[in-house]
Amino acid sequence: MQGFDHRSGQFYEIDDAKIYYEDKGEKSLPVLLMLHGALGNIEHFNPFIAKLPVDSFRIVGIDSRGQGKSTLGSKNLSYALFQREIENILEHLDINKLSILGFSNGGTVAYRLAAFTNLIIEGVVTIGAPWNERHLNQRQDSAPYTLEDWVKDYPSDYKFYHKFNPVPNIQQIFLQLIQLGDDFPNEAVKNVQAPLLAIRGEQDSVLSAQSIRVLSQLVKDVKVINLASVGHEILLDQPDNICQEFLSWRRSMGFVDG
Repeated sequence: MQGFDHRSGQFYEIDDAKIYYEDKGEKSLPVLLMLHGALGNIEHFNPFIAKLPVDSFRIVGIDSRGQGKSTLGSKNLSYALFQREIENILEHLDINKLSILGFSNGGTVAYRLAAFTNLIIEGVVTIGAPWNERHLNQRQDSAPYTLEDWVKDYPSDYKFYHKFNPVPNIQQIFLQLIQLGDDFPNEAVKNVQAPLLAIRGEQDSVLSAQSIRVLSQLVKDVKVINLASVGHEILLDQPDNICQEFLSWRRSMGFVDG
């Protein structure tokens, strides 16, 4: 399938921000919404998309406010704000029935969409996605993660941001993203009625194993997968495995994709 390219999409203006999105595939196909992680962009999903069966989904990818090709504007970032903007874009596209694939922070937003909206959600897949601040892995022996650390760890994402973002302000976006967390869905995940596939790398330094265990007790229809020998960047490190698990889970629910 054709991946995201940051050339073929459009901007949706909300308040004083421009939110970039791409909508690919026939309108008659099942919708799969893709939500990326912090300081990422929708092209992170391209290795995963390449493994999907041809003509299996209408894929919608949204660069979260201030990230990728979307501008920051003047509002303070929150998961609730990300949720509202996604809802606005889906309404603009006349989409109310969909599945969601969310990585890291994008998975947190996916939990909120599944718990707090009236969208018809056929399934939710979260990858290394926190849902409760109390269950984040905390490394007491390490110094705070800085912008300089991020630039060193993800030089290609840093270059991408400055190449594509119309109004770059990496210092401000980094500061706001590391302060996110006041509006995690927390125990409201029990309101998620859609089938849920929660994937975690066993070496994830962000999402704790306890969090996945508690989640499995709260959500009605959930399958939990812990992949060995991989950390938080599981989507980037093992896109083949993620896609195989995703398609297998879909088939187990009776969907025929492609």
